[in-house]
Parts: sequence; C-alpha cells; structure tokens
Amino acid sequence: MSASNDGPILDVRGVTMRFGGLTAVDGVDLSVGHGEIVGLIGPNGAGKTTFFNCLTGLYTPTEGEILYKGKRLPKRPYDVTAAGVSRTFQNIRLFPNMTVLENVMVGRHVRLKEGLFSAIGRGPRYRRTEAEARDKARELLEFTGIARHSEALARNLPYGDQRRLEIARALASDPGVLLLDEPTAGMNPQETRETMELVFAIRDRGLAVVVIEHDMRFIFNLCERIIVLTQGRKLVEGNAETVRADERVIAAYIGTPHEETPVASTEAGEGQ
Repeated sequence: MSASNDGPILDVRGVTMRFGGLTAVDGVDLSVGHGEIVGLIGPNGAGKTTFFNCLTGLYTPTEGEILYKGKRLPKRPYDVTAAGVSRTFQNIRLFPNMTVLENVMVGRHVRLKEGLFSAIGRGPRYRRTEAEARDKARELLEFTGIARHSEALARNLPYGDQRRLEIARALASDPGVLLLDEPTAGMNPQETRETMELVFAIRDRGLAVVVIEHDMRFIFNLCERIIVLTQGRKLVEGNAETVRADERVIAAYIGTPHEETPVASTEAGEGQ
C-alpha cells in the first residue's frame, strides 16, 4: 500500500454490527488522519470494544466498510495486522510463560518473510531474520521503558509494565494505526501520566492512534478529537471543549434520556 498522506489513513463508513436482534454498533463513521490521536468514549455497553473488534477482523461487520490508506481492510485479524492496523486489548493478552523479549518478537511475526523450510533448516537467512526481529524487539522495549525486563517472564511483570508490553508487541508489526483499548485501566496516576507520554511519543513517530478509555481526564488531555458513542451510535464528535460542554454527553453518562438522533460531526471534527 502506498504511504500517501492524502486523505485519512483510516476511513470507517457506516459500520453496523448486529447479533441476532441486538444492534451493538449502528452506522458508525470514523475518519482518522495521519499522526492524529482520536478518543472513543461512552458509557458501559455503548459498543466501543465491539467497534474495535470490527476494525480488527475479530468481527465481520453486518454493514459498512473499513478502508486503510484508501483500500478495504481484509477480514482476518492476522491480515488486518499485516495491512497496518494493530491493537491492544481491554484485558491483557500476553504469553505469560514467554519472556518479555519473546512476546514482542511474536508481534514482529507478520513482517518476517521466512517460510517453513527456512525455519526448519535454520540456515543463515533465517538466523539473520531472527536477529533483526530480536534487535527490533529490543528497540521497542527501550522505547516503551521496559527494556530492563527483557529476559523476565511476562507473567512476572508489574501490571503497568504488562500494559506497556502489550503496546510494544502491537508496535512490533510496524502499524500505521494503533488501537488502544483502555490502556490505563487499573493504573495509578503516575502510570497513567507515563502512558500519556508514551502515546504522545508514538504519535510523534507518525502513527495514528485511536484510544478507548473511561478516564475522562486522560482522554481530554490526550486527544485532538473525541467521539462519543451511546447505544451503539455516534452521539457527538469534536474537541475536548465541545464534548465536555455537550449536555447530551452528560445525560448519556448519568442516564438522563437524550435525543435519539445522532449528531453529525461538529466543526472541530470536520475534515479530519
């Protein structure tokens, strides 16, 4: 895929996900620019993680299309990652009995070109590829601040460092878009601040980032644009000031009825 900066890097159009008679995501649009940080918030059950699952191939949307750099994303999770969209999960999903370094090397697998016979034979080309993957993994562990744990088992890491390890593994696939599902869940204030700094550093590398998070202070300080989902629909889209001041957002969180018709993007969110 060509690395053009013309148009959005991720363009989601009318994605709907139904499970029998339940509509979990209802006609949601999302446009993410190169190097942009976008927040996705909403009450529990609003459809946020289901929406992420549609973007990454865990679910096949009932309707709509998902474009990455202008091309439709494939349907299988492995192929989505190979295309350039990577993610972390709400519940940490590491390989607990592998080392920290090995976990990141697993994330690099989609970029390795060695076939079965090369791996079995472990010839010079295989060893060279393995060394390159190891060097990349070490660089990402340094970048995410957990290089000191490289030879430790993943299960023995402190909780905050396990979250960072998931991010390092996602970055190992060289994505253009990184999806973070509640990256600060369970963290203390210092760990949350460090995670914010890490996300900014990821953005500064040229990646687009989409973040689901319940910590409103984190989201409002981090994101250039925020989308609010409720009952599977887009309610409001705009910058932090626009979202924070919207009465319908307040109503959605405290349970007061709001108008059923979703609002189109505000001026702050248009043209992204």
